[in-house]
Amino acid sequence: MAVRAVRGAVQLERDDAEHMQEQVAELLTAILERNNLLADDLISVWFTATPDLHSDFPAAAARALGITDVPLICAQELAVTGAMERVVRVLAHVETGLSKAGIAHVYLGAAGALRKDIAQ
Repeated sequence: MAVRAVRGAVQLERDDAEHMQEQVAELLTAILERNNLLADDLISVWFTATPDLHSDFPAAAARALGITDVPLICAQELAVTGAMERVVRVLAHVETGLSKAGIAHVYLGAAGALRKDIAQ
């Protein structure tokens, strides 16, 4: 097993706690499924949110999914002029047999425009 990093992002339609929880849960579920991972394979997860999101912590969605024994942290994304709004990004560290090239980075919806080079 190797330690790998998996990236992902989703753009929210609005700053609403329930909507954030749904969208972040969908993102985390897609990351796990597309990489054939279980919650036990997670080492840690780093979430960032753009400065216009303040209704909830993205990590709350992970806890609601039952990811309770994995270190999670949230931070604010840089406020760069012209950057996409209402975006939650994820950097998950995982144990996997996948190669770096085999990792499926997940960018849902409009967030796919953020990293066209690695979004799958």
